[in-house]
Amino acid sequence: MSYLKLTGGKIYDPASNVDGEVQDIWIRDGKICPPPTQEDTASIRTIDLTGRIVFPGGIDMHCHIAGPKVNTARKMRPEHGRVTNGPSNKIGSVPDIFTAGMRYTGLGYTTCFDAAITPLASRHVHHELSQVPNVDKGFYVLVGNNHYAMERIAKNDQAGLESFLSWLLARTGAYAPKLVNPGGVEMWKQRASGNARDLDGIIDGFDVTPRQIVHGITAAANSLNLPHPVHIHCNNLGIPGNAATTLETFRAVDGLKAHFAHIQFHSYGGGGDKAAGMRSEVQSLAGYINDNPNLTVDVGQVMFGETTSMTGDGPLGYFLHSIGGERWFSADTEMESGCGISPINYRDKNLVHAMQWAIGLEWYLMVKDPWKVVMSTDHPNGGSFLAYPQIIRLLMDSNYRTEFLKQVNPMARKRTQLSKLSREYTLLDIATITSAGPARILGLENKGRLSVSSDADISVYTPDKNYESMFSWPYMVIKAGNIIVENGEFRKQVIGQSHFALTNPELRRNGKIESWFNKHYSISERSFGTPAIG
Repeated sequence: MSYLKLTGGKIYDPASNVDGEVQDIWIRDGKICPPPTQEDTASIRTIDLTGRIVFPGGIDMHCHIAGPKVNTARKMRPEHGRVTNGPSNKIGSVPDIFTAGMRYTGLGYTTCFDAAITPLASRHVHHELSQVPNVDKGFYVLVGNNHYAMERIAKNDQAGLESFLSWLLARTGAYAPKLVNPGGVEMWKQRASGNARDLDGIIDGFDVTPRQIVHGITAAANSLNLPHPVHIHCNNLGIPGNAATTLETFRAVDGLKAHFAHIQFHSYGGGGDKAAGMRSEVQSLAGYINDNPNLTVDVGQVMFGETTSMTGDGPLGYFLHSIGGERWFSADTEMESGCGISPINYRDKNLVHAMQWAIGLEWYLMVKDPWKVVMSTDHPNGGSFLAYPQIIRLLMDSNYRTEFLKQVNPMARKRTQLSKLSREYTLLDIATITSAGPARILGLENKGRLSVSSDADISVYTPDKNYESMFSWPYMVIKAGNIIVENGEFRKQVIGQSHFALTNPELRRNGKIESWFNKHYSISERSFGTPAIG
């Protein structure tokens, strides 16, 4: 195999504390490697990147691109499929998997994780993800409303819960457990008005509370030493006053390692379901994150325009339908989970939407350490991942941010602190929140870095004072040593690898799980998921 040498580029590698230094990068066999020795006779291809900006490949650790709810949304909104009318850089909110992979490549992203897959759908999801071009991928499996898990927690059977998590991850080929509105989706499945508003309220039929679910599963996942222990979608998403619930959920993990998803949607003061008293509570919540080294967040930035809400949070889907009057789809999944889907159009003059936009930016700017906050729009819930370049510009250019803020509902300026925040992200900060940070949070040791032995996932950009333009289309993208984009044009298509958590086989050998499964499910345990991994 020959060598590929990238020379002359300015390297931004937060994991190695390299901040804009001109360095060479050598690549061989899909990995970054040392320079060849004089005795090495392999051929060398050299690419001059003088004046270019070199980042590790981007990692989207929270998006929705596969699975039953995405496929339902594609049927529900065919006009939001591969393309829409307008500029060529616009696609619908639910593109097909081929388009999603190609457009991620077109931003310089080389890895993405679907954030909410029901266990029963895991086999088909693996098939879908195997068709996504140019990116590595994986998914988190829904477990926060799983009947067997809640039964173990109610009986204080932590060993049984650990065994179940180990078994579930292996059988589904998932990367991490996902909690969505713990207990609340089960309440919704039982009765139309059901939800878990109180973290300490008993879930009907299970003698367990959302707080116990959060702590029990987080403790079990930490005990299993998973690379990404637990991914949490808090209760009361989108409801004014939910910041109190979010803070209690922070406390419920009791200092253990945990990641909180689309945190913007969980950061509202006020009360009830009304927006009249809605205000930002980012300062206090971000302060808690700043003070607790084991907690991280991704933002779930809202961007203005039309998109599709899709969530494992069934009651939330109905809530959005009830206030917007749009089409609505809801589904319950046996002993496991649910989902809700509804179109949504974020408008800059709408008070709630303007505040959601501002609150998301507050999170980026108020979390002191960029390693603890991750770029996301919760695609497509807050907007398409194609909005990432504009978010980067909002973070790096305070003047642009100030002018943009003047265009939105003026009450958003009064009820948030965004107008007072002058912080500007650096290129190293952007490389952190888009690549190095999510790689560390996910435990992907060979990703998000440009050091020797790392995966050769690399994105190269041409400097531009307009950061949105700069990050809208890379000059070059390299995936596992393959040049996918060169001179801004697609050159090649590859299929990346899938990531899953390896768990202890001894923990998975628990006949109680199989017996319970066969008693309660509509399919046999032998037909469930994929063959045990590892």
